Amino acid sequence: MGEEEDIYTKDGTLDYKGNPADKTKTGTWKACPFILGNECCERLAYYGMSTNLVRYFKHQLDQSSSTASKNVLDWSGTCYITPLIGAFLADAYLGRYWTIAIFSIIYVIGMTFLTVTASVSGLKPVCHGPRGEETCQVTDAQSATFFVALYLIALGTGGIKPCVSSYGADQFDDADEAEKKHKSSFFNWFYFSINIGALIASSVLVWVQDNEGWGWGFGIPAVTMAIAVVSFFSGTRLFRNQKPGGSPLTRICQVVVASIRKHKVELPAEESLLYETADAESNITGSRKLDHTKDFSFFDKAAVEIQSDNIKESVNPWRLCTVTQVEELKAIVRLLPIWATGIIFSAVYSQMSSLFVLQGERMDTRVGNSSFKIPPASLSIFDTLSVIFWVPIYDRFIVPVTRKFTGHKNGLTQLQRMGIGLFISILSMIAAAVLELIRLRMVREHNYYDLPEMPMSIMWQVPQYFLIGCAEVFTFIGQLEFFYEQAPDAMRSLCSALSLTTVALGNYLSSLLVTIVTSISTKNGNLGWIPDNLNRGHLHYFFWLLTVLSVLNMGAFLLVSKWYTYKRPVGSLR
Repeated sequence: MGEEEDIYTKDGTLDYKGNPADKTKTGTWKACPFILGNECCERLAYYGMSTNLVRYFKHQLDQSSSTASKNVLDWSGTCYITPLIGAFLADAYLGRYWTIAIFSIIYVIGMTFLTVTASVSGLKPVCHGPRGEETCQVTDAQSATFFVALYLIALGTGGIKPCVSSYGADQFDDADEAEKKHKSSFFNWFYFSINIGALIASSVLVWVQDNEGWGWGFGIPAVTMAIAVVSFFSGTRLFRNQKPGGSPLTRICQVVVASIRKHKVELPAEESLLYETADAESNITGSRKLDHTKDFSFFDKAAVEIQSDNIKESVNPWRLCTVTQVEELKAIVRLLPIWATGIIFSAVYSQMSSLFVLQGERMDTRVGNSSFKIPPASLSIFDTLSVIFWVPIYDRFIVPVTRKFTGHKNGLTQLQRMGIGLFISILSMIAAAVLELIRLRMVREHNYYDLPEMPMSIMWQVPQYFLIGCAEVFTFIGQLEFFYEQAPDAMRSLCSALSLTTVALGNYLSSLLVTIVTSISTKNGNLGWIPDNLNRGHLHYFFWLLTVLSVLNMGAFLLVSKWYTYKRPVGSLR
């Protein structure tokens, strides 16, 4: 009997038929290639469409530099807010498999519609002149149609994004030490596959958009997204699925309401007197019990039994909650300060798709003395190459070496890893500011103000992109793993979505800073920090502003990291 039980996972996962998942036939690295393939193709589609979007807004939709930059940041931000919708549906009702499936189809429809708006006469803007130097007339209806397609994609990508990394991690049994060891490695290779997609997008697809037109430039990502859907469905028989645990937001509200109702109740001296189910499993579907922790003790009042709770009859969860349910809320509250420190980092990261591109436009985009020109947005390939370079080094070299010194199974804790990334992001902003300072000095000395491209190679931007890529490997992957590991079992999609909202808020913060800076710096007829002709602006001031904010943010991160208490799950689900 014991041997028979050992062939099934102990974290509550099921196979595609709804039966307990057989370890020998499902999950682990057998299932992961289908998930990694899906993510690689989906990211290729996303970055293939978004990397050069600021130039589509500026040149095809005839928008100013600051408006184009703001529109990209607002749309990118929305792509990282919509994951909250997908996460809620996955955790509460649909499960991760069906959420990914449904929103992938919405994504394909959006990509197809976007391709149509850029290639069908009447829907695409009317442009005159040679490619790259054309002037375009665009109607309000054409702009509106383009934005509808764009925001349909934002909904599609939002449904998928919080579920795919969690779904991949679900393929490794938390209760099996041998499998659990591979989970950290999965997050590294998951991020690696994202950047393989981004590498093709920022090199091949950006060149196609600049040289073959936007119809092809958007059409290829649409086909790639269709391939992503096929890749995902191909692995159905191998996947392990967590049961949805009901609405996590309802459970959070129940704890808050119950603890407010009992605000005058005294806490018992013994934590064992707090209410918890007598069963080995928690009363939340798909979730292990959580051990009691001492902080945020006000919420413990929700688990104090009083006479009016009528515990012998059915328990009203709006009056009495289990310790596990209370600990779920505490786990979310503990995550919030760490979550907040990711916003400034994401604002720095967002510069790659906005102001770095506009900075590169004003530099010499030729390769050597040849006539071949590098599209400015293609420089993000060096961010991607940096990630592809650092992921294997981190996984195969940094982890084993640091493990010898720290004794930690992952070498560095997730918080240490994130902190190193925050420090590296400061260096990337310093590199961008110093480059702009030197570039503007050359402009002044040689009167290059009205040159479309000044004689300074765009390759000088490589260090700032490479440093951001290195920072990503430490901060974004660390954050992805941290939010999955520290999330309550039945809230993992929601917590993955929460970590992604830092990217949204980073984009919105950057957009807000651009708006404020433009408003203040253009007073009294001044051109401001970010004019259409950056040769007459002060873009380096904006980069210095982000540097200062990043330093303050890192100080805040170090403080909240010291205070953080890790969650303690108890037992298993089978």
